[in-house]
Amino acid sequence: MKTYPIEIGGVRRELPVVQVGDGVAVALLNLLGDTELTEAVAAEMAKRLPADVEVLVTPEVKAVPLAHALSRITGLPYIVARKTAKPYMIHPVTREVLSITTGKPQLLVLDGADIAKVKGKKVAIVDDVVSTGSTLKGLRELIESVGGEVAAVLAVFTEGTPRDDVIALGHLPLFNSEEA
Repeated sequence: MKTYPIEIGGVRRELPVVQVGDGVAVALLNLLGDTELTEAVAAEMAKRLPADVEVLVTPEVKAVPLAHALSRITGLPYIVARKTAKPYMIHPVTREVLSITTGKPQLLVLDGADIAKVKGKKVAIVDDVVSTGSTLKGLRELIESVGGEVAAVLAVFTEGTPRDDVIALGHLPLFNSEEA
């Protein structure tokens, strides 16, 4: 299996290159269960987080440990935009986005109980990888629809086309399927 090397905060990993679509493969970053890498990433992100940010918002699932670690370092609260509305949610707000990982539409859901934590606040979106920007666009719309202001977007990596609107620790190339 082909891998792609990364190093963040002195922590090295070989990311597996996996096929995600027709003719497209990516270096797969998975922070779930990798406490050492997650904490190194959070420490580096904390150095780049604008001082005026008041709350962190992250999409479910793979960026949740990162948002938690960043919250512990900065003392800022974090909110998770879920992939499905849960029965316990009060007046959830939703946006639909297209996932590059699955190639299918997915929901981003903000629990109505979290709206007060975002409304009138400067928000940093925290994600693992920003590729097409569809999740980012959906999160931005979700946050702004409840009165939050997106002050920053932080990601471990951008992927594919480099982006000026994301504070990233690095950039991952896209691969063709033959390279997976």
